[in-house]
Formats: sequence, structure tokens, C-alpha cells
Amino acid sequence: MAIVSHRMSRIQPSPTLAVTARAAELKVQGHDVIGLGAGEPDFDTPEHIKDAALKAIQEGKTKYTTVEGIFPLREAIVEKFRRENHIDYTPDQIIVGSGAKHVIFNAFLASLNPREEVIIPAPYWVSYPDMVTLAEGVPVFIRCRNENHLKLMPEDLRETITPQTKWLILNSPNNPTGMVYTKAELEAIAEVLRCAPHVYVLSDDIYEHLVYDGLSFTTLAQVAPDLKDRILTVNGVSKAYAMTGWRIGYGAGPKPLIEAMTILQSQSTTNATSISQWAAVAALEETQGFIEERNKIFRERRDQAYKILNDTPGLSCLKPQGAFYLYPSCAGLMGKLTPLDSQITSDADLATYLLESAGVAVVPGVAFGLSPYFRISYALDTDVLVEACHRISQALRLVK
Repeated sequence: MAIVSHRMSRIQPSPTLAVTARAAELKVQGHDVIGLGAGEPDFDTPEHIKDAALKAIQEGKTKYTTVEGIFPLREAIVEKFRRENHIDYTPDQIIVGSGAKHVIFNAFLASLNPREEVIIPAPYWVSYPDMVTLAEGVPVFIRCRNENHLKLMPEDLRETITPQTKWLILNSPNNPTGMVYTKAELEAIAEVLRCAPHVYVLSDDIYEHLVYDGLSFTTLAQVAPDLKDRILTVNGVSKAYAMTGWRIGYGAGPKPLIEAMTILQSQSTTNATSISQWAAVAALEETQGFIEERNKIFRERRDQAYKILNDTPGLSCLKPQGAFYLYPSCAGLMGKLTPLDSQITSDADLATYLLESAGVAVVPGVAFGLSPYFRISYALDTDVLVEACHRISQALRLVK
């Protein structure tokens, strides 16, 4: 009898984490490798947030908390939604998990019945399909088109919804594309959803504060308050507050779903780390000015990387509006030969070539459900980023 269950054959390790691990392994072996796979800011957690954690330790706030999160944090989340998104929740509509990823996993496990469908616009964050599969749901993909800025179109959503559809996932700003849905685009999607009252929406807003060029962030529950009881809005402190390792995410949604997720969480992790929860209170309640300062740096990095890659023959890249990723199309390089006469037939081939010949680790588009593309993160030191992009450009100019 095998010790590993059958369900493990249906999922794969996170491709983005695998790329990061491979780059780290090559560095240890002495290779000059720049990893562009990690989805975390290179900035440190702000001092006032670290101070709040130290204070929590000194005050002995190191015991179990309620499963759904400490009340002060849930209150701070309620106030965040009211202040920034103009959405009213109560603390019993909030759950705190060990990262936004954990919240999404709990939501699917608590709500999906076998063979119920989850619509996932592609390209998508790599973990969505596997989480749906583990919850015995069926991922249904909608291929988004470059001419539509890789965003979900209302007509495509309308054609894809079936009686078995349970969820639609919306992610804005998007990972991997950096595209941001406008208020008008969300209103058009809401119109389709009004005709499908059995469909719930998971709005993944984790990159909410990372938007550029004067754009305003809007979330679906804000645009369509009549659909609020069918929306789970997921967010966290990882990206904007540079707290990836603190593992605090949260969800706001209909009370029956939050209650089910709380029961599920009570039998897995119980509470998120108490110290991290108190740090998250400080993140949400205290000064926010550093976010814009860091966004300015992200924007400058984006512009430099975008120019180098977009000027490279065979690449074509949409200019990201948010998050910290570029997702260039490499369709112009398919079928061409590397200097070693190896043919590039896929974005996975291209990623291998860049790692082996240029010492740059990127994530191929196949991991995000849309090829031929690849993703780079520009959440790293500017000089290192520019060096990596020049290496990519130089290596690709040798492809014939």
C-alpha cells in the first residue's frame, strides 16, 4: 500500500517556488545566477511594524488566539475596507489566515462539492488550479487575449458559465501580467454575474496598493454592492507591507462562508501566528506613507525593465499597471535556434536557455496557463534587475 495518496498525483509543486529554489541551488554551486522568479518585495518590513511585533512578544501575546483572528485585527480590517474601499463589513464577516494563499485554500475546501466548476482567467497565479483540484472542484480556464490586455472579457465569461459553475476568480492587479481592472470593466463583469445568481466571486486583491501611473484601484464589491453577499474579497499584508514571511492574509465575505472556513481552519492551523497578527494591526492602522515611496521605486524599475525587454527582437510586452511583474510574449522566438542549434519550441525551452546561457531564472508562461510568455519579477535591487534584463536581451539577440 502506497504511503502517498492518489490526490497528490493531481497537483504539482509551485513552479514559481521551484524556479526560485533552482536559482538558489545554482548560486550555492558557484554559478552566477540572477533569480527573477520570486514574488516578494526586496524591501524590509517597516520598523514600526517590527516594533509592534516585539512589543507583542514583550507583553506575552504569544498564546493561542481565536481561530478567526484577534478582534483588534479583524476590527482593523473592517476599518481598512471602510476607509479604502468604501465597503461595510462586520468583524464576524472577517477571517484571518496564515497568508492569503491559506485563505483561498480554505475557501475552496469549505465551499466546493465534487465536480463543481471554478472559472479561472488565464494567465493566472499558479496555485489557483491546484487548490481547486485538491478541493475536488474542476478548474475551467478562459484564455485571455493580448489585444484585450490579457483581461477577462464579459462575453467570454457569459459563454463559459454553466449550471455547475460555483466560483469565478478575479485577480487585480494581476499576477503575472500586472494588469488592473478598471471600474468600467468590473461593472461589465458584474452585469454578467447578475444573470448567474449561483456564481460566487473570489476577488484576490493582494496587490491592491501596488498600482502606478495615477490609476485608482477598485474592487468588485465596491463596484457592485448588490453582489457583496456572493463575493469573498481576499487580501493581506505580504506585498504592500513587505511582510511575506509573517504569513498574514485575510478574507471578507458572506457570514456562512466565513463560519465554514473558520470551522475548517480550527481543524488545521487554528490561528495565524499571534505575533504576526499584532504586527498586522500596526501595518493596517499606522502610517501608510512608505507605500507610495516604495511604489515610486517599483515604477522606476518597471520602466527600465520594460524598455530593455520590449526593445529586444522577438519579445513584446504590455506595460504593467500594477503589481511587480512583467509578462513578455516570446511568440516571435518560437521555432528559432539557439547558438548551440537547439530549437526553441516553447516558453519552457526559452526559460531553460536563459538559465543555462545567461544565468537568469525566469518562470515560463506555461506555469500561468498562457504560452508563449514568461514572467519576471522586478521586486529586486535595481542594478541587479537591469543587469538581468540586459543578459536576457543579449542572449535572445543570439537566437536566429
